Amino acid sequence: MHSMSLRTELLKSVWYAFTSLDTEKSGKVSKSQLKVLSHNLYTVLCIPHDPVALEDHFRDDDDGPVSSQGYMPYLNQYILDKVVEGTFVKESFHELCWTLTAKKNYRPVQTSLSNRDSFRLWCLFNYLSEDSYPVIMVADEVQYLLQKLISTARMEVTEVELGDVLSSLSPVVSVWEFLQLMTSPKVLKGMSTETLSIAIQDLYEEVIQDVLKQGYLLKKANLRRTWTERWFILKPTSLCYYLSEECKERKGIITIDKDCGVEILPDRDGRRCMFCVKTTAKTYEMSASDTKHRQEWVTAIQTAIRLQQSGSISLHRELQKRRREQREQREQRRAARELEMQRLAELQNERERQQQELEQLREAQKRAEEIMLQEQHRHREQQEEMKRQLECQLREAEEKRASMQAEMQLKETEGLQQRLRIQELEQLQEHLEEALAQEIRARHDEEAYRHAQAKLLMQEEEKLRVLLRMREEQTHYVEKAQKEKQELQQEMTVKSKELREAQKQLEDVRENRERADRDVQVAQRKLRQASTNVRHWNIQMTSLMHPISPSVKRNVPGSGFQGLWAMPLTRRDSSLKRLQTLDGEGHTHPAGENVETLH
Repeated sequence: MHSMSLRTELLKSVWYAFTSLDTEKSGKVSKSQLKVLSHNLYTVLCIPHDPVALEDHFRDDDDGPVSSQGYMPYLNQYILDKVVEGTFVKESFHELCWTLTAKKNYRPVQTSLSNRDSFRLWCLFNYLSEDSYPVIMVADEVQYLLQKLISTARMEVTEVELGDVLSSLSPVVSVWEFLQLMTSPKVLKGMSTETLSIAIQDLYEEVIQDVLKQGYLLKKANLRRTWTERWFILKPTSLCYYLSEECKERKGIITIDKDCGVEILPDRDGRRCMFCVKTTAKTYEMSASDTKHRQEWVTAIQTAIRLQQSGSISLHRELQKRRREQREQREQRRAARELEMQRLAELQNERERQQQELEQLREAQKRAEEIMLQEQHRHREQQEEMKRQLECQLREAEEKRASMQAEMQLKETEGLQQRLRIQELEQLQEHLEEALAQEIRARHDEEAYRHAQAKLLMQEEEKLRVLLRMREEQTHYVEKAQKEKQELQQEMTVKSKELREAQKQLEDVRENRERADRDVQVAQRKLRQASTNVRHWNIQMTSLMHPISPSVKRNVPGSGFQGLWAMPLTRRDSSLKRLQTLDGEGHTHPAGENVETLH
């Protein structure tokens, strides 16, 4: 919301600058002028320059000048989208656009307004104008602005005089018509140039700069607890205080938010007309010159707090929105009244039409009554004539009745004969009807039999089609089964071949296993033989290892060489013990191999 209002405010000033460059009033501006304007806008809005985008957008090879619609995409993308609130001085931006447009459009007829005052009035006009192009202001806003200006100048103007000033205005006013109005003798009547300039400045600060109130107040210091006079400026978001009204040196700022509060304090310590502003962090005590000024300050601060609580950024934006809503409501009520008057006029016309129709109906009814009386008179005459004719006819009828009675007797005789004939015909008709009914029933039965026969034929055809389809499926399945049978036979042939090869391999494995079993049996026999030899040699070695006592003589060949075989026997003994140890642990094959080595 805030960014949209800022964009709208900037666009209005840019529109004036663009139209001032349109010297031929064709709605288009040359590219070179737009380049200069864009460069100046970059500067005053404190946006980083993008010369490449500027040159690419406004190439010299493009055809002809650029319209406002052609300039808007570049203005939005490269300038307005990059604008940040608070990073530039609005007044410098507006002064640039005012300088461009005033040179072409503003020709003051009197010197009562300085260029600075005219610029501020131009800014006020743009602020309160409608959000449409060309920029205009409705007469209600002009009246509001004049009343604010007169009230700020503290002048007394009656409603008649104000109405006389506004009577010459059209429903919508341009800024140049507004400036011409401000320099007219009707507005400047009894107002000095200095008073008008001060009033315009105060109104500019209040509306454009959102200054809710400003003036001198005594402020209590936080540390030294002394009272010092400061120049205070209240805005919707802050309360700043300066050393003097020149506002060159700011001494501090009090941030206004929705949690702040303001209270009136009782007089104490010789100070009067005191009040305090409470924030979430600190409380600031101040003193006004009198009760009236204190109440004005308290009311203004409460207004700023209320704006923060409602989320609004500007009092006059809020008031302008309300006035616009009131105008819309008035316009809606006016349209409703016009619609009601139109409906009433239509109702009146409808009533008059119905009245005319009623008069016509009355005249038609009167004519109908006259015609009805004439018709009744004619009808009576016709009845009398008919009565006379009926009397004559009655006499004639009496005569005819007598003759007819004779004829009736004759007719009765003929009627009796006819009745007999009719009875015979009725009996004949009953017989015929019965025969016809039987024939109809026979035909119905025949139709039913035909339908049943046709249904049976259809069922037989359906069954025949199903049978043929089943026969085709059976043929297909037989062909498929034969094909699968052939594939299975081929696969069985392959499997049989593989089975024969596997049996052959199995027989080879069995032969190898039998050969291995025979080798094992041979090895076992050798092992048993080796074990027998080992036991035999163990017995012999044991007997040889017993020492020979002097009293015992053994018939051992070569006993005279006993000392010579002592060491070899010892080595053999250790070898035999190792063989016995291996034989006891079950190492059959190594032992057998050692035995064979010994042999």
